[in-house]
Amino acid sequence: MTDLSLLQLGSLELPNRFVMAPLTRNRAGVVKPPASLLPSIRQRAGAGLIISEGTQPCAVGQGYPIPGLHSDEQVAGWTLVANAVHARGGRIFAQLMHAGRISHEGSRLQPVAPSVVTPARGLHRGGMRVFRLPAH
Repeated sequence: MTDLSLLQLGSLELPNRFVMAPLTRNRAGVVKPPASLLPSIRQRAGAGLIISEGTQPCAVGQGYPIPGLHSDEQVAGWTLVANAVHARGGRIFAQLMHAGRISHEGSRLQPVAPSVVTPARGLHRGGMRVFRLPAH
């Protein structure tokens, strides 16, 4: 029989061993987590741990319509989500996600990536496009 009881994860004690994997839905826009996330996240707060959808750590890391975590408005949106989880005794971690060389140039910032390699033309928010050469 599998033991589904408490799990110690570093200094964090999880009430069970169920972990809700990230569900990046590409519906959040670029501002903050949508209000539509609150009902579904509340329903899943009984999991031992929830890992958020991919969340951009900086404006230059934006590649898709995912929420960010680098402005006061975005932090306020994620605070609502975290508070909803905590109110039901749950735990949540933010999954940070940087789009690298396919970052959205609409931010008016040059994409940043580990290698200065121009990505091939591809599907991106807003359709097919040619990407810019990233800085590193």
